[in-house]
Amino acid sequence: MASGDPRDVSAVFWTRCVATATSNAAIALTLQVSPAQDFTKLAASVSLNAVPDYDYTVRAKVTGLAAKTTYYYRFVAGSDVSAMGTTRTAPSASDAVPQVRFAWFVCQNWSANHWQALTLMAAETDLDFVVHLGDYIYETTDGDTAEPAHPAIALPGGGTVANTLDDYRTLYRTYRGDARLQTVHARFPIVAIWDDHEFSDDCWQDHQTYTNANLQQTARRRAANQAWAEYLPVDWGDVSFDLNNAAYDNIRIYRDFHFGSLVHLVMTDERLYRDDHVVSEAAIAQALGHDPVNGNDLVGSRYFVPQNVLAQFEAADTQRLGRVPSILGPTQTQWWKVWGNEVMMNRLWLDLSALAPAPNNTTFVIDCDAWDGYPSHKADLLSYVKTQGITNLVAITGDLHAFQAGIVRDTPDPATGTSVLIDLMSAGISSQPFFEEIKSQLAEQSLASLTSLISTSSALDSFV
Repeated sequence: MASGDPRDVSAVFWTRCVATATSNAAIALTLQVSPAQDFTKLAASVSLNAVPDYDYTVRAKVTGLAAKTTYYYRFVAGSDVSAMGTTRTAPSASDAVPQVRFAWFVCQNWSANHWQALTLMAAETDLDFVVHLGDYIYETTDGDTAEPAHPAIALPGGGTVANTLDDYRTLYRTYRGDARLQTVHARFPIVAIWDDHEFSDDCWQDHQTYTNANLQQTARRRAANQAWAEYLPVDWGDVSFDLNNAAYDNIRIYRDFHFGSLVHLVMTDERLYRDDHVVSEAAIAQALGHDPVNGNDLVGSRYFVPQNVLAQFEAADTQRLGRVPSILGPTQTQWWKVWGNEVMMNRLWLDLSALAPAPNNTTFVIDCDAWDGYPSHKADLLSYVKTQGITNLVAITGDLHAFQAGIVRDTPDPATGTSVLIDLMSAGISSQPFFEEIKSQLAEQSLASLTSLISTSSALDSFV
């Protein structure tokens, strides 16, 4: 069970209910919400039906709640009573609260490393809410698992990559079976957004990027959308989820929240509306004599991209599109304050011009799947923040599997740029550390010689 999307007068409550006997029949249950732990006084009692159409998940948005108030909730099905959960409504937008305490987490790969950070988060005593910035699941199941609590996952469709709705549901059911994650959900309301692995690594719109072909997979994208909507405690009215819409963008998940007058939290979707990565994987493959369809030339196109190559491709894309390539699309740039940002806003460049032999004696843009890969769109956005006088803007960020804090400027040169926001990057719960991923990518592309340069202190000073 879980709660989420807390507002001053409402919250969403979620559970999954399954009959002990094999049956496709609906299961009747009741949600009870109370300001008292013993449920002697009910704030709400909601009749629900768990049906196979939504994998027996149910959610209910309860309104008419009091602001800035702790509530207890449970689900009752016949003689069965669930454990008790706790949630808290937000202060009203006009309430001048002295502080708001929240945590955020990202990138919980079932098969990699340990989930002990969730135990530490659950031990916090006074969080108002938690935020998930994406990669709640990973669509792949290959590799050995790191701890006995996480046995290997067998997908119904076979193989090691989720493709069907049953596959994605299996992943969510499995991940939600972890006792540590269950405890976090039971203790705090969550505000969640997705990143790429809820569908496919480094995805854009309904395209996967496992190969240079960037195959379009609309049915798979829709399956991923549905499973996310079923298993996260989000308000289906607010996220505009419509199964009858046959398009890949049949769901809108960007939304915002107020926690008193102190915090305006904006959650953005940086996958469903983004343009293709600026540098074409197929073009890089052709230039290198590689397979432009079945190969996987992510180094040189999405990672470790020479800065001049990125600029050339962006100019060509701008001419083709009639606008600069974008991550957010036009609508999401219109509202701000605390920003639930999925991919890195700080720049991450590596200047090897004085350290590496040709042709690597240049400045590389390390991660073009992040904001650095859309430089004009990034510049437009930061210019907007500056010219509109939007102050006290903090981005809470995930994706990179590293801890980092930095000042983001309207132009990337620290000598001339104006500070417009702070980017606070959190490492993943369990995913492979950033530097290990970099070494793996370079080794796969026969560029392992760069690894030693990156690991030297002088090269690390070149991350700017």
